[in-house]
Amino acid sequence: MKLDSIIFDLDGTLWDSTAEVVRSFNKTLSKYSEVKEKLTIDDIKGIMGFTIEDISLKFFPYLNKKKGLEIIKKCCEEECGYLENRGGILYPRVEENLKRLAATHKLFIVSNCQCGYIEAFFKAHGLSKYFIDYENPGRTGLLKGENIKLIIDRNNLKSPIYVGDTKGDLKAARFASIPFIYARYGFGEVKDYDYVVDKFEEVYEIVMS
Repeated sequence: MKLDSIIFDLDGTLWDSTAEVVRSFNKTLSKYSEVKEKLTIDDIKGIMGFTIEDISLKFFPYLNKKKGLEIIKKCCEEECGYLENRGGILYPRVEENLKRLAATHKLFIVSNCQCGYIEAFFKAHGLSKYFIDYENPGRTGLLKGENIKLIIDRNNLKSPIYVGDTKGDLKAARFASIPFIYARYGFGEVKDYDYVVDKFEEVYEIVMS
């Protein structure tokens, strides 16, 4: 396969940060008397890939939209500092294979997250050296597919591929008119894809074939 670049989703593709995110979110939520229940890891897994607005509606349907969004933004703001220090769980052999991939392809990240989240991933695990560029809706206000196209245009990519684990990732890749590798080990269930991997290291096998 002749590719010049690989664009990665983050959550459910490169790492699993759910355990630390739920701790951080619940710490923030404890400051708000109007929040009725603590969140669980399954709650966090269920919103991976969601926009901040959709997360607010899912977690706080009993609050008015403005208040719910205010609370979730505060959760996300405090989450980034927490993750910088605690990190998440990298999927097996991620760094080893990022190093291999970066030797032959340009690497990027496009994730549906707030500003600071991708940077927290980089700082916690020292992986920024493998990536050329990254983007998120917290910085651009754009949908994931639009951010993928932005990365493609900004870096003059000719033959990229997107790796992700959810239907939203598939939709974004289709929007950007690029092939999609489904990371089946992640959080989502996707039935339509161009390629599928059950381990992160299999990405290398696909792009080098």
